[in-house]
Amino acid sequence: MRLLPTMLTALPMAFLAIPASAEVVASSEAGFVIRLTEEVTATPQESWKVLLTPGEWWSGEHTYSGDAKNLYLDAQATGCFCEKLLRPKDAPEDQRNGSIEHMHIVYAEPNRVLRLTGGLGPLQSEAVHGTLTMTFKAVPGGTRILWEYVVGGYMRYKTDKIGPVVDKVMAEQLRRLGAKLGSKTPAAPSSKKADIDEAAPADAPAGEGDTGAVSLGSDVAADFDASLKPAAKPKAVVKPLRKPATKPAAKKPAGD
Repeated sequence: MRLLPTMLTALPMAFLAIPASAEVVASSEAGFVIRLTEEVTATPQESWKVLLTPGEWWSGEHTYSGDAKNLYLDAQATGCFCEKLLRPKDAPEDQRNGSIEHMHIVYAEPNRVLRLTGGLGPLQSEAVHGTLTMTFKAVPGGTRILWEYVVGGYMRYKTDKIGPVVDKVMAEQLRRLGAKLGSKTPAAPSSKKADIDEAAPADAPAGEGDTGAVSLGSDVAADFDASLKPAAKPKAVVKPLRKPATKPAAKKPAGD
């Protein structure tokens, strides 16, 4: 099976370099979890604004249309991270433009969290459920961006092969975003198409999995949990009741 370069193209978060941290943190036959982080000099507000314009930082080589300008992100619940497919020049005049939903938005908290669901890249053609959450946390000198992608379900890929490939491509996209926001992370080599081809399921029909998917989001990891939850109020210390001091028995007068 031949997988087109676009199959992982739209994967959110990384296209040209590995961010500060990129790792498949869990994997089994049931699925895998990818966690990516990047630190930038921009504020969370500035980072959020750029995130919502994927055409400015996404790689056109990782799109179905070949042009990142056709990507758009509607950052509200029921919105989507989608791509326009313009009508071919030789198409009938009454043919409408096409479109692709790379991911569906289920949670949007401006400047802090964006969570989407969907199978990215080659996973779009598989019976899997993927949840991607992007979190922004203010840190000294800028923002720490966390992306975590949790995938589970039936797929014709071996998770130990497709997981690392998805990790690489997502990391590249995040690095591209980081470059726009003033990345503090040195660049790393981009992933190769050969890695994607090698991970292709042998029993998939020709053309299956040739999807470019975009994802924004991640389930909030440990150090982000605290920033998303109100600080817990200290429990009141209940002091034990003090028993009244017992008075010594009165002495009987002598001679009684």
